Amino acid sequence: MDMINLTINGQKISAPAGTTILEAAKQNGIYIPTLCYDEAVEVYGACGLCVVEAEGIPKLLRSCSAKISEGMVVNTESERVVKSRKIAMELLMSAHDGDCIAPCQLACPANTDCQGYVGLIANGKFDDAIKLIKNKISLPASIGRVCPHPCEKACRRGKVEEPINIAQLKAFAADLDLKGDSYVPDVADSTGKKIAIIGGGPAGLTAGLYLRELGHEVTVFDMMEKMGGMLRYGIPQYRLPKEVLDAEISLIEKTGVKMVNNCRLGRDITLDEIRNDNDAVILAPGAWKSSPMRVKGEDADGVYGGIDFLRSVIKGSPVEIGERVAVCGGGNTAMDACRTAVRLGAKEVYVIYRRTEKEMPAEEIEIKESKEEGVIYKFLTNPIEIHNENGRVTGMTLQIMELGEPDASGRRKPVAVEGKTEYIALDSVIMAIGQKLDSTDFTSVELTDRGTIKADEDTFMTDLDGVFAIGDATNKGASIAIEAIGEADRCVKVVDAYLNGEELDFTPKYISKRDDSRIDLSAKEKEPRIVAGVLDADVRKANFDEISLGLTVEEAKKEAERCLECGCREYFKCKLLSVAQRYDINPDRFAGEMPQKYTRDENAFIERNTAKCILCGLCVRSCKEVMDISAIGLLGRGFKSSVSPAFSLPLDQTKCTNCGLCVSLCPTGALTEKSALSKQVPLLEDVSIETVTVDGKACELQVSRYNGEVIRAVPNNDNARNCSLSRDELIKLVK
Repeated sequence: MDMINLTINGQKISAPAGTTILEAAKQNGIYIPTLCYDEAVEVYGACGLCVVEAEGIPKLLRSCSAKISEGMVVNTESERVVKSRKIAMELLMSAHDGDCIAPCQLACPANTDCQGYVGLIANGKFDDAIKLIKNKISLPASIGRVCPHPCEKACRRGKVEEPINIAQLKAFAADLDLKGDSYVPDVADSTGKKIAIIGGGPAGLTAGLYLRELGHEVTVFDMMEKMGGMLRYGIPQYRLPKEVLDAEISLIEKTGVKMVNNCRLGRDITLDEIRNDNDAVILAPGAWKSSPMRVKGEDADGVYGGIDFLRSVIKGSPVEIGERVAVCGGGNTAMDACRTAVRLGAKEVYVIYRRTEKEMPAEEIEIKESKEEGVIYKFLTNPIEIHNENGRVTGMTLQIMELGEPDASGRRKPVAVEGKTEYIALDSVIMAIGQKLDSTDFTSVELTDRGTIKADEDTFMTDLDGVFAIGDATNKGASIAIEAIGEADRCVKVVDAYLNGEELDFTPKYISKRDDSRIDLSAKEKEPRIVAGVLDADVRKANFDEISLGLTVEEAKKEAERCLECGCREYFKCKLLSVAQRYDINPDRFAGEMPQKYTRDENAFIERNTAKCILCGLCVRSCKEVMDISAIGLLGRGFKSSVSPAFSLPLDQTKCTNCGLCVSLCPTGALTEKSALSKQVPLLEDVSIETVTVDGKACELQVSRYNGEVIRAVPNNDNARNCSLSRDELIKLVK
């Protein structure tokens, strides 16, 4: 066999005469992207991604068809080549209408695979659901109860009627897990590295769990009597029973995370001591100091900070509030405070808020339920003076407000109505307008102008080497628990890389997103959202019992089945996305009318989504050249060309044998094999290459199993592709 010598990217190689540049590169471990090439079919050259530059040849060559020649010098990543590929990718992606990741997951600060665990719950795979949830959320039963669920605000089902009840589904799966043989993640072999975490709230506990899973030795220090941070000391029992939180923390402890309570930085231990004893330190102390209102008289007895008040109740020694209480603020802490005051026996509980109910940041359900419990709202009012007698609160003067022009937050700015005030008699005032870091113990690290710990937005590194900071104590200040958990997860990856002497790339990865304005959901049947029942108002306001009754198994499965499954099942193995993420592309510059309507056409085994098709032709060519069936073909010309079954018939009415070859070759998820399960679920199945013998020939199959059950067997070599056996017969062989 004649061998040809050539150079690719400075590497001298040789390959048989007649070999294409693409084949020669592949044989020598040199990657050239392509989406329309496969050894099983004739060269087509549709995608334009495999172009390379060869010395002495003015135009770029398509490596899938260009043959090698003696002494050829090829560059597969020159500036000219990369520019050409970027344009090709932008053109392809501009006509690719699909969500790589569901909007709910994109909206979750912890990047939780909401669609994945909702799909698993719909299929009754509750054990798998909790494992998937715990990949990102260390305390799912607790977070499922208290999270303001930004995922639901992004849920596309809300455009049909109401969003999926994602938060309560999370709590449902986690509660089931706590009642049974609770899942405890595996821990890797010891790395010999030690990490200290200051703060045992959601951020600190999450970082501790995930670092421990990686094999590091972790110790969490917390100044309070018990772990949990604001989940324990800032959220009332009726919303989050502390027995649930305790159970979840104990599961983290079972992994080997060491927990040290009643240990305060600056009092019991110094940062220098911790740094000397550990390879890395994460600061996650939370925000424990209530923000002042800066109102005349707020230093009187009977004026309390929101989190100080809640903490006193949770610790079993509530402050004296009397019968008439005003809560200032419009967030969820204000809701917790006013509803707690009702349960402590206050006869009149007011919420003072300077905007209207529409602008309140608190959850709508919290406002509704608090009204049912007797809370009185005074909207468009703002405290201007707290009155007292002998130093004790007696009342408050309120400034009447009206809404003016929008401020920086986008909400209309409240403006005082000159000369118009109102007085209310009170026994106490609770200021629930915000919280911040008590910075007295953190003078050894650089702070921001706001008094928070200054940490790099990507690396979470402070000004001290090996010291990282996350959560409410950093940068912009206090936020929701799920955001602190998301930061902890990302910080763990950075700390692990730091300990291994590595650096991470923080460049955002390109993903495809559908334009909501182009999505027609009018044909979707409306189904009511299922919400867990709650205790009656007269019952619940008299005690601190958990008010939510939780979802039943039947309710959870039915609610989960409402999911529209926006995200792509092929995300983790999509060739199109893999290539797109190699280049800094901007498909929007070629955006225009989508050439194909978003449609689904499926049979018992194959789902066809034309909106994701990039016209690579692999399905058409493999069906014709390999299987000799031609069940699908190219329809139309030019920009409006599409792949369609013959005569635009459903697949079931063509000669399609459901061999799965087109599915295995499709680079985009436009053709997918339907799961054996009733709903789409994430790729938790085991995938392996297995060989079976048919007619004396070794047939390679790509076999996927879900919980041990074979759910697909796709040909992986020519013998298998040319095999006469049907899909079902192949599955039986590998079983």
